[in-house]
Amino acid sequence: MSGLKGGECSGGMIGRLGRPVLHLGRRLFDLVLPPRCKKCGALVTDDDGLCAECWSNLTFLGLPWCACCGLPFDYDVGVDAVCGACVAAPPVFSTARSALAYDDASRELILRFKHGGDETLSRLFARWMMLAGEGLMEEPSLIVPVPLHPWRRIRRRFNQSALLAADLARLTGLQSDPLSLIRVKRTPSQGGLGKAARKVNVQGAFTIDPDRRTRIAGQSILLIDDVWTSGATAEACIRACRKAGSGPVSLLTVARVL
Repeated sequence: MSGLKGGECSGGMIGRLGRPVLHLGRRLFDLVLPPRCKKCGALVTDDDGLCAECWSNLTFLGLPWCACCGLPFDYDVGVDAVCGACVAAPPVFSTARSALAYDDASRELILRFKHGGDETLSRLFARWMMLAGEGLMEEPSLIVPVPLHPWRRIRRRFNQSALLAADLARLTGLQSDPLSLIRVKRTPSQGGLGKAARKVNVQGAFTIDPDRRTRIAGQSILLIDDVWTSGATAEACIRACRKAGSGPVSLLTVARVL
């Protein structure tokens, strides 16, 4: 008789067999429902991925860029260089980064996520955002999504920024807080509005839940949104956090309008 107990023997055997069985099951599942490109539907090797052609059509943002807002530069002027816009009017955020340029290629994916109900795109976007915002996650930060008004969330069924925040939290180990920052004013859609009109539209729209102010006070915040257009929504959210006593607030989005 060996010294192994029955539970140890069976547990070890299950452990040894578990991974191959799961791998085989995954291979069989992929044969029946093979992974497809999230944009065009072509066959790909991994779930939540893009084919080579769709990937190459996207404009990923990276160095060289403005050290403050992440605006891409045409040539390298140094890692600490700041764009003219940030020098002329210092933004309310400490740093901002976006994974993609918002253009024809990225717009289709983002609208499919935001209005088409494809929540699985959140995992893909979150991976890209993690890479773009790597420097923003070095300090302990609280991940806070831009909130939807309750009525809009009911109509849309989910808050896309909250999904992104949750997936980023899983990838980074940071905490996500979808409850502290709330939208208290129902506003018309920002679509079609100019920069000045967008700013007026969201004035007084956001605040920190009075019961959760201690959650925000003194915390470094990483604000999450899907698209950075004029910056009016993000600015209103950041001002609400700072008014409640938060620490520095950084902004991270899937895409930005250049």
